Amino acid sequence: MSHLSHNRAAWNRLAEVRSQFTKVATDEECHSPLQTLDSRGWLPESVTGQHVLCLASGGGWQSILYASAGAQVTVVDLSNKMLQLDEQEARRRGLQVKIVETSMDDLSDLRDAQFDIVHQPVSTCYVPDVEAVYREVARVLRPGGLYISQHKTPTSLQITSRNQQNDYVVGLEYYQQGALPKTDDRSYREDGATEYLHRWDQLVGGLCRQGFVIEDLREPVRADPNAPVGHFRHRGRFVAPYVRIKARRIEQRVPAGTPAAIWVP
Repeated sequence: MSHLSHNRAAWNRLAEVRSQFTKVATDEECHSPLQTLDSRGWLPESVTGQHVLCLASGGGWQSILYASAGAQVTVVDLSNKMLQLDEQEARRRGLQVKIVETSMDDLSDLRDAQFDIVHQPVSTCYVPDVEAVYREVARVLRPGGLYISQHKTPTSLQITSRNQQNDYVVGLEYYQQGALPKTDDRSYREDGATEYLHRWDQLVGGLCRQGFVIEDLREPVRADPNAPVGHFRHRGRFVAPYVRIKARRIEQRVPAGTPAAIWVP
């Protein structure tokens, strides 16, 4: 079974059991959608009329919030069950949301320079080549457009277990090839999904190579000093599980083959 079929089945199961990833937007969140979406001030003051792609973001939360804020929303996801939640919630609230069932690294159904904003939650770990995702995002995002993404950090995915002293063990190589093996530590792994480790040069350098300028980078805090050993927030005290990146699509003006040069402000 390919990683696509495997992950589609895994996320369909998660949707059916209404896992934590299928929490649809609440009335309170929809009353202040941009504040709910953006605690860091990365989004513009208004997204009314803007074309927004919620990438690998099915589940009835992100797309509903953007639509509530007045954006023209397209949501892409591999899981038809997750997309059904977006359809159901949009219908219930009288909102317009376009649904596209496909993989995040194949946006061939979408036009070039179609979107003003692409917003992607944690999901790039489910494809083997993160730069293929960036390449497609760069294509469908207009020059000057905003790309907000969140990723699992490589070190977090390297952790496999705890030793007898309850230290977290980095048991996988940084240059891990292929799908990640099953591990004893499942704190930040989704049941049944096939995942891949992407190095920092792929996560950050890949964005630069595809024509993005990184404007900000944050590590969301998932630590609690009172969390018991084995809890995901105890683990978060020692390893940051996620990284959020704000990037801007720039217009490529340098002809192909031009020697690289250092830019000096």
